[in-house]
Amino acid sequence: MMTLKKLPIGIQSFSTIITDGYAYVDKTKYISKLALQGKYYFLSRPRRFGKSLLIDTIDCAFSGKRDLFSGLYLDTAESGWDFSFQYPVLRIDWSVAPVRTPEELERRIHEILDTWALHYECTPVPSTSGGKLDFIVRTIQQKTGMQVVILIDEYDKPILDTLKTPGIAAEMRDMLRDFYGVLKSLDSSLKFVMLTGVSKFVKTGIFSGLNNLNDITLDRSYSAICGYTEYDLDQVFKAYIHEFDKDKVREWYNGYSWTGERVYNPFDILLLFSKGIFRPYWFETGTPGFLIELWKNAPRLPAEFDGMVVGEEILGSFDPEQIRVETLLFQAGYLTIHSWESNPDIGTWYTLGFPNREVRESFNRMILSILGPDTPNISVPAYRTILESGDTEGLRTRIQALFASIPHDWYRKNPISQYEGYYASVFYAWLSSLGFTVIPEDVTNKGRIDLSVQTGLITWIFEFKVFGIDRSGERNPLDHIKNQGYAEKYLAESKQVILVGIVWNPKTRNIEQWEVATE
Repeated sequence: MMTLKKLPIGIQSFSTIITDGYAYVDKTKYISKLALQGKYYFLSRPRRFGKSLLIDTIDCAFSGKRDLFSGLYLDTAESGWDFSFQYPVLRIDWSVAPVRTPEELERRIHEILDTWALHYECTPVPSTSGGKLDFIVRTIQQKTGMQVVILIDEYDKPILDTLKTPGIAAEMRDMLRDFYGVLKSLDSSLKFVMLTGVSKFVKTGIFSGLNNLNDITLDRSYSAICGYTEYDLDQVFKAYIHEFDKDKVREWYNGYSWTGERVYNPFDILLLFSKGIFRPYWFETGTPGFLIELWKNAPRLPAEFDGMVVGEEILGSFDPEQIRVETLLFQAGYLTIHSWESNPDIGTWYTLGFPNREVRESFNRMILSILGPDTPNISVPAYRTILESGDTEGLRTRIQALFASIPHDWYRKNPISQYEGYYASVFYAWLSSLGFTVIPEDVTNKGRIDLSVQTGLITWIFEFKVFGIDRSGERNPLDHIKNQGYAEKYLAESKQVILVGIVWNPKTRNIEQWEVATE
């Protein structure tokens, strides 16, 4: 009989997990590699991915707590780790006590430094934060004879918490830049330094003062340093995963990638195993209100992000005074890297998309709700039945209701209803919120299908035209599907292929013509 270890839901203490019988996914091989190959590191991952647990594990390792690592990689000869060395570890976790103003941040920095000074009897200390940090680190090394380890978790939280007021956020950024920048002058006194967070600030930001950090965020060899892999589910959680359809678990929760091995969000997996129900656990923990406000000011429908190609400057930079939606979506975990290409001629480019069904459904549902409070409630079972049964008239009725529910004010602010891409994008958001595989601009050997939807036994193929714009509405969209032979791509794998040609009327902002054929 398989032994059920306890699920470490919400537990960020490595010692608690090990000593109290919780399941632990061994990440210590990464810790060994970090210590052997370098000294200064930065790691960005979305919330609830295990960054704090990683930091606590590193703390225990450098503190020489060998008994906690019994049976783990770090306690093997191959790791090269020497537990006889016990280094002094200084930690900062900005998530413990939120700060909202520069004055609160300065006060909190001094509280942290004074606590360290008291513990290590470093007196008297200078009055400035930078001077205190420099004095404390050098004094600790002199007293202990050991270099110091500095671990900073959620280094960017004071900035992210104030993004709604860019001026304050920028001031917080500058204060933290000056504080963290002192570390660079302490090289001879430091054994290991690691900062974790959600975002990376560059140029005039924090990393201009601490530019010797090795950013391993997009290093493919560290892609799985946080999160659970397929192997982890099969080995560590074997007693739990056998109760579920693994393909469904993968569809719902796998897919996060930082150029390397794909991983699951731990929070999702632990709650799935605990409750036995497929739900968007991670997404429900909170969508940043600032993200919603940013999207409202520069709305872009979800279809634009799924398959977006971006350069490194988009993924690796964050400026509180000039924020790009796609940067925030990637760093917050709503988008991930589907593929990437790098060579000396073109540089490095990444194709982004939603990581899995949880995020795709939930994000599209959120956008639909923002479009207007009167957007029809999404009765997923009923709507899925319509598409899975091939009910073309039922689908037409739902689509008409969807577009009729979008307030006129939306069009006044965003005069985009004259473009067929707008209708395709709203349609995409609605279908994706139902959990179907939706492919915009679906490529065939004859051209591109505007939108295809796979429901299992049935594949729907949609072609859109807009009435009165560039005479495109005068061309029959259903005839175009047939003439291009778009159905051929899916005839072998689907029991039925339904072709739908739609002409939109930009004046009524709804369906002008609806034609259907079946193959």
